[in-house]
Amino acid sequence: MGSYGTQPDFITQAVVVTPNNTINASTKLNSSALWVGTGGDVTVILAGTVGASGSGFPAAGQAVVFKGVQNGTYLPVIVDYVLVTASNAASDIVACK
Repeated sequence: MGSYGTQPDFITQAVVVTPNNTINASTKLNSSALWVGTGGDVTVILAGTVGASGSGFPAAGQAVVFKGVQNGTYLPVIVDYVLVTASNAASDIVACK
């Protein structure tokens, strides 16, 4: 948290995440780390990922899957989007900033 950009050393904002395959400004998490309440696979697009042309929104093909995340895990990766995972999806995800 504190070692990335302007993020503080502790969480000051949190929002429940509903995984969504729509990649646009309204679904962007603006560089958040994740808390995974119920384990499974978590599909994300990392913060700062841009479209293939070097600008614009990234594509779902640029996503990374974290497999087998355990219940109650703080996932210390900084993400902009959480996408729908095909199977074994984690749930009860909270974006933390």
